[in-house]
Amino acid sequence: MASSTVRPSTQDHSPEGDIARRLLDSAAVLAYDPATEVDWETPLDRNCHGASPEWSTLYGTAYWQELTDEQRKELTRQEAASVASTGIWFEMILQQMVLRDVYAKDPTSAEVQWALTEIAEECRHSIMFARGAQKLGAPAYRPHRLAVELGRVFKSVAFGEAAYAAILVAEEVLDVMQRDWMRDERVAPFVRTINNIHVVEESRHMKFARDQTRKRLAGAGRARRQINALVIAIASYVIVTSMVNRKVYATAGLDEERALAEAKANEHHKSMMRSSCAGLMEFLASCRLLTRPALVFYKRAHLI
Repeated sequence: MASSTVRPSTQDHSPEGDIARRLLDSAAVLAYDPATEVDWETPLDRNCHGASPEWSTLYGTAYWQELTDEQRKELTRQEAASVASTGIWFEMILQQMVLRDVYAKDPTSAEVQWALTEIAEECRHSIMFARGAQKLGAPAYRPHRLAVELGRVFKSVAFGEAAYAAILVAEEVLDVMQRDWMRDERVAPFVRTINNIHVVEESRHMKFARDQTRKRLAGAGRARRQINALVIAIASYVIVTSMVNRKVYATAGLDEERALAEAKANEHHKSMMRSSCAGLMEFLASCRLLTRPALVFYKRAHLI
C-alpha cells in the first residue's frame, strides 16, 4: 500500500543529504504494510514451492533426482523459511549498527531521518519474515552458536565502511534470489508478495549502503582499507553460510547427512551464488576492498 505521508522538508544540503532526501521521498510514495499487503489468512497451498527450485541447495544433485515432487516442494519451503530466519537475524544486527551510527547526529538532518526510516522498514521486514516462516510450517531456524556470537561482537564494534559494506553484502545476495522467486508462479503467492515487498524497499537500503561505504572510505589509508576488507569478507562468509540451516533437510524428511554432503558439493548452487554476486563484487573491487586475504573468504563462500 503506498504511503500517503508527506515528508516534511529538511535543511540538509550535503551530498549525502541529497541522497537521503531522495530515499525519503521514495519511501513516502512507495512503502508497504506487510500486515495488510500479504495474504496471511489463506491456508498454505502445499502444491506450491517456497522458492524457485533452481535456488534449492540440492537442485541438480543425484539426491534431487530421487526426490518426489512433494519432497522437492517441501524442501524449498523449508529452505525459504531458513533464509527468512537468517534475514531476521541479520536485520537485527543491521538495525543496531545503523542506530548506533546516527546516535549522536543531528536528528533534523535528512540522513538521520532516512536512517530511522530504514530501521522502521527493517522492523516490518523482520515481522513479515517471521510470519512467513511460520506459515510455511517451519521451526525457528537459527544460525549456529558461533555465528550468533560473532554477530553479537560485529554489531557492537563494526563501524563506518565495515558496517555498511557488510549490510550491502547481505542485502545484495538476498535481492537477486528474491527477484527470481517473486516472478516465479511455482512459488506460493504469499511468498512472492513478501519477496516483492522486500525487493522494493531493500533497493533503497542498498543505495544508501553503497553511498555510505564510498563516503566512509574517502581518504582511508591502506592499513584501514586492508583491515576492513578482511572484516567485511569474514562477515560475508558467516552470513552466506548461515542462510540455509542444515536442519532443513531433516525437517523436509530427508537424510540430513547425505543431503548436507551433496549440497556442499553442488556446483550448480555455487554457480548461482557467484552469478548473483557479480555486481556486488564489482562494487567491492571499485572500492578496493577485494584484497588477497578477503578473496579467500569470498571464494570459500562461493561468492566469486
